[in-house]
Amino acid sequence: MPSSPESETKIAPDEQDQEQQTDDGRASELDNLRHENARLEDRYKRALADLDNYRKRTARDLERRVDESRDAVIRDWLDVVDSIDRALRVEPGNPVAEGLRQVLEQMEAILARQGVKRTGGTGERFDPERHEAVGIHQTDEVPDQTIVDVARSGYTSGDRVIRPAEVIVARNDGSGE
Repeated sequence: MPSSPESETKIAPDEQDQEQQTDDGRASELDNLRHENARLEDRYKRALADLDNYRKRTARDLERRVDESRDAVIRDWLDVVDSIDRALRVEPGNPVAEGLRQVLEQMEAILARQGVKRTGGTGERFDPERHEAVGIHQTDEVPDQTIVDVARSGYTSGDRVIRPAEVIVARNDGSGE
């Protein structure tokens, strides 16, 4: 028998209010969960960014420390190179001088393979970033601020100065330029 509209179950007004409150409660709970999810996702993204920054920072620190250690070892080698250089200047005709020249060439080849270059040659323009002036020579024969003598060679590796060159710089009144 077909059901008549009167025979359908009718929901009492109290039950309708209860269902509405349940739907409102679920919607509110869903909103709370969405908000919490967004908050946790934001924290997750920030943690990932912090981790990425930490990795980059530690990589830079490690590279800097390796460079500093490498430069310290190279500076120790440079003391030996300087000693051999001085020995060759004192007695260039000494029979031992040829052997010392060969040792010096070998050491300079090792430094070159490590990317280390000698700086501060005579005739270069004085650069306070790469040179240390240890003396001034009054002359009009070369332009002002030109290196006229090298007391101790300097060395660079890439754009880093491992040791500045100790140089004597020309000073003049400008008529030599």
